[in-house]
Amino acid sequence: MLPEPLARVLGDYERHLTSERDLTGHSVRAYVGDIAGLLDHAARLGITDVAELDLRTLRSWLAKQQTTGRSRTTLARRATAARVFTGWLVRTGRAGTDAGALLGSPKAGRHLPEVLREDEARALVEAAAALADDGSPVGLRDVAVLELLYATGIRVGELCGLDVDDLDFDRHVVRVLGKGRKERTVPFGHPAAAALTRWLQAGRPRLAAEGAGGALFLGARGKRLDQRVVRSLVHARIADVPGAPDIGPHGLRHTAATHLLEGGADLRTVQELLGHASMSTTQIYTHVSSERLRKAYLQAHPRA
Repeated sequence: MLPEPLARVLGDYERHLTSERDLTGHSVRAYVGDIAGLLDHAARLGITDVAELDLRTLRSWLAKQQTTGRSRTTLARRATAARVFTGWLVRTGRAGTDAGALLGSPKAGRHLPEVLREDEARALVEAAAALADDGSPVGLRDVAVLELLYATGIRVGELCGLDVDDLDFDRHVVRVLGKGRKERTVPFGHPAAAALTRWLQAGRPRLAAEGAGGALFLGARGKRLDQRVVRSLVHARIADVPGAPDIGPHGLRHTAATHLLEGGADLRTVQELLGHASMSTTQIYTHVSSERLRKAYLQAHPRA
């Protein structure tokens, strides 16, 4: 249990992340979990006021985690979380100095993510299509989900949040609401368009239940599709592809990006397509128009 003053600040910070920064539930839980750990460490050192946080406390918190075997990636993420938190403390008048301003980050290890080869990606959607030959609504949905994930490289949360009206079949693009509620437009190819059309015409109407609203993808009970179902689907269909690495939806995201780059798309285009929009990214990369994105996609993606 945190001392009451620290617990109160943590609650205020959680509300700030949710209402003012408009982060996803997953991101809020991650940030709050990291800062709860920091405040617990500070409390054990006798600190009961966030104004007393100093650089030495932050460093000892990271050092303690390093001794318990935390990865460099985790330590780097938590150092970032601490800097964001102490910056917020200063901006809101809860602290006079920013203790995290001089806090360095352990260099995170760089690991190349596993991705599918082009033939494996093709086999993945073909295996799902074969299972959908009976015309079952779930089968049609699964093919559309896999085609759209691979075609666009969108995140699983973004996919599950799509509505039918987000699709533009005339231009072959989908409107996606990404992190921080930043909207972007992502192209998709003809195989994805065909799978989506079959799902909308022959699958979705048979699954839709009261309360489905405008959700593009539905679960077996007719409501908006859950992310866990998508993860299970990807792992299950990957198992049907001999020799393919066991990747999830995020692995398909990496796969889409890799195949676009291998097909000749420039890094700026892929950055825009994936919605990587941190401040450093927006400073480094110039704006790419949606029409240019579409042309680059059509030239580079294997299933355009």
